[in-house]
Amino acid sequence: MTPEEAVQIQYNTFGELIGTYWPILACSFLVSLLATPVCRWCALRGHIVDKPDGELKPHAAPTPYLGGVAVFLGWAFGVLLALLMFDHVSHGVQEPNPGPCVDTSVMVGILVAGLAVVLLGLFDDLHLASPKVKLAAQIAVAVGLIAIGLGDDTIMIVLRSARISHYNIEPWLVMAYSAPLTLLIVLGACNATNLIDGMDGLCSGVLAIIAAGFLAIAVHLHLWGEWYTWDVQRVVLSLAMMGAALGFLPFNRSPAKIFMGDAGSMVLGLNAAILMLLFAESSAVKWFLGSIMVFGLPLADMVLTLARRWRSQRPLMQGDRSHYYDQLVDRGLPVKQIVRISYTLAAFFAVMGYLSTVLRTRHIVLVYFLVALVVAGVVKKYKMVRVDPLDPQPPAEDS
Repeated sequence: MTPEEAVQIQYNTFGELIGTYWPILACSFLVSLLATPVCRWCALRGHIVDKPDGELKPHAAPTPYLGGVAVFLGWAFGVLLALLMFDHVSHGVQEPNPGPCVDTSVMVGILVAGLAVVLLGLFDDLHLASPKVKLAAQIAVAVGLIAIGLGDDTIMIVLRSARISHYNIEPWLVMAYSAPLTLLIVLGACNATNLIDGMDGLCSGVLAIIAAGFLAIAVHLHLWGEWYTWDVQRVVLSLAMMGAALGFLPFNRSPAKIFMGDAGSMVLGLNAAILMLLFAESSAVKWFLGSIMVFGLPLADMVLTLARRWRSQRPLMQGDRSHYYDQLVDRGLPVKQIVRISYTLAAFFAVMGYLSTVLRTRHIVLVYFLVALVVAGVVKKYKMVRVDPLDPQPPAEDS
């Protein structure tokens, strides 16, 4: 049986695929939706609140934390449901299978990594983790992912795209080259989502849109790509991420009743990093490039923030108001309008990422290069990497 025949046995239409996977999205959404008010109540009882300081924390009143726990629970229950719904296989199986199946050891390892990140985020929210400890813990999580087989051969996507023969490369050498790239992806995604979590409804809404972008590419591969276990897991993780973010969003939109904190933002960032690593497992580099473009808004904000801090000679790990949304506030835009602009930008990057399903790799590289040039041009035009910030203007009242 060929991979194409296996796909035809399981799914003939997009509707059949939705019929199989919709419980994961529903489960993640409902668990996150129901858990959020419970976490808010626990945070208020335990006085676990984020107090405004007028600078980095401009919200009007103390706001409960622990929303990240609800996000994690929604995401984790979606992954656990997939383990109950689908058949289990061992890592590395390449034989076509007529039904969806998941790699038990990998999925359990992902759950453990998510638990480690949410605990780290909680410690950070309670001001019990220094930046160095936080970075070291994130590196440990990334190493754990490599140990279960995620990102242990990331460099292969580069070698295949450059048409460099890799058949005679020793496994340890492949891992030695892959580990730094995997660490960069995990650390970058976790911290990029953490940095974008600075405004009511921003991170949860943007990450839900990003999850939709990941899902679109994953569904395309699941229906028309190679038949690998990874295709199922990409769909599962995209749906779990989307459901968890959407379930939390009603309580987080302006004015926010609860914050997700580092615990929630880093869990969503970790899931995004894992999806990018899974797309790197595919045979074509364009799927990996597409996933990076889908994640474009948090990535662009992180690059902008680090560039401005470096130019201002400030510590790269020290928080400040150098994010794009802070600069829009300084220009007098209301919070809700900034969030809508951010959703639009996230959707734009997601659509650009989906182009990987219809364009050849050589065309994708050109299109993405042009997108990067446009973004750089906008940043330069509006002087968003300036050293001297504008005089802060109070955000306009939302109607």
